[in-house]
Amino acid sequence: MCRTLQDAGWSVVEADAGDTGVELALEHRPEVIVTDLLMPRFNGYQVCRAIRSNQTFLPQPRIIVVSSSNYAADRTNSIEAGADDFLLKPIKPAELLHVLELEGGTTFIRRTPGVSKGASPPDTTFFRRAIGTPPMVRFWGVRGSIATPGDSTLKYGGNTTCIEVRADGELIVLDAGTGIRNLGRKLAAEFSGQPIEVSILISHTHWDHIQGFPFFIPAYSPQNQVRIKGYEGARVGLQSVLSSQMESPFFPVSMQQMPGYLQIEELKDMEFNIGKVKVRAAFMNHPGICVGYRLETSGGSIAFLPDNEPHSRLRMAPVSDSAQSYEVLAFAQKQDEKLIEFIRDCDVVIMDSQYDAAEYRSHIGWGHTCVDDAVALAVIAKVKKLFLFHHDPDHDDAKVESMAEWARELVAIHGGNVEVEAAREGVEVVLNRATA
Repeated sequence: MCRTLQDAGWSVVEADAGDTGVELALEHRPEVIVTDLLMPRFNGYQVCRAIRSNQTFLPQPRIIVVSSSNYAADRTNSIEAGADDFLLKPIKPAELLHVLELEGGTTFIRRTPGVSKGASPPDTTFFRRAIGTPPMVRFWGVRGSIATPGDSTLKYGGNTTCIEVRADGELIVLDAGTGIRNLGRKLAAEFSGQPIEVSILISHTHWDHIQGFPFFIPAYSPQNQVRIKGYEGARVGLQSVLSSQMESPFFPVSMQQMPGYLQIEELKDMEFNIGKVKVRAAFMNHPGICVGYRLETSGGSIAFLPDNEPHSRLRMAPVSDSAQSYEVLAFAQKQDEKLIEFIRDCDVVIMDSQYDAAEYRSHIGWGHTCVDDAVALAVIAKVKKLFLFHHDPDHDDAKVESMAEWARELVAIHGGNVEVEAAREGVEVVLNRATA
């Protein structure tokens, strides 16, 4: 490349590594920087970022990244790091000179996040009709914290959080843990050749609630509509969090390369509609920004509270020698009363029940509920059916079953009539409440 450029009349300064290349660039102020992607001490991405972030470069030089890597993700990441062009080795002299003759722009077309202006969503009329009635809930992932495949979790399942709701012509997915992978496979087989429309509601962006989305097959088909809705995170927005887990070096395909009709919406209001389904959100007591959702369908109501720690239990916990004041405990009780009202008379409640009472004592402040509190909340709120959810990764099938049995005993002790089950992958619940 040096000889090619010199023969074409260019003055060339050569560096043996990325960091020395940046130093030489600061000294000589070149018009063009040609950098390899894989280099010792300073890779091509770092070179691009170092040059682009240096305000003394006026005007900025043109940066050409060359690499033996033919992966689309490396091309995209190079452009996003600040490269103008990406050339694949072996470099042909004529190709390099042609790039330098171009007045501006890039030879690699960069896709912008989201849907481009003017793009039309596909027609999903057939899909909406096929969703059918009555409304239905299906569990695809019931585990919390981390996926736990193996012999000890065969009955209840080892995938992390994901619930499918089909109601009133809408397909709504609650969270995108590892369970969403099998859901995507099922949808692709069921609606082969037909456009799919999916709305994914994210409770929060802890990894066990979003880590399955990169493996959601429908998002890779241009005929499908995938809408992701959730609330802004503590430090960065929803789109930034979801796309960052797909960036190099974490994942080989970036979100920008997903060909589906993908939209990400940061919610502002606590009440909204997805088609005919009315959705209400409420903030949960969990580290960061975390919400629960309540869906009102023609067949009944569904509440999804995957991560929550009751305020009263947390405030009354013996974390210090000093007792909490009456005002603090009264405030905590009011917060729990808000949650009770949120799920009151709900037909199906899917609630965090990660610990038993003994385990909770060593996990105070972790943002999760013990089964005793989950049952108490459900009985007071007079819910119809409670699913214990977000099973601890250390709980095998026998432990989950024993917690469900204890929960049913608690209902009887409290004098309630709540039907209790432990959430299990593959279970379907049909909502057929008669309308007035």
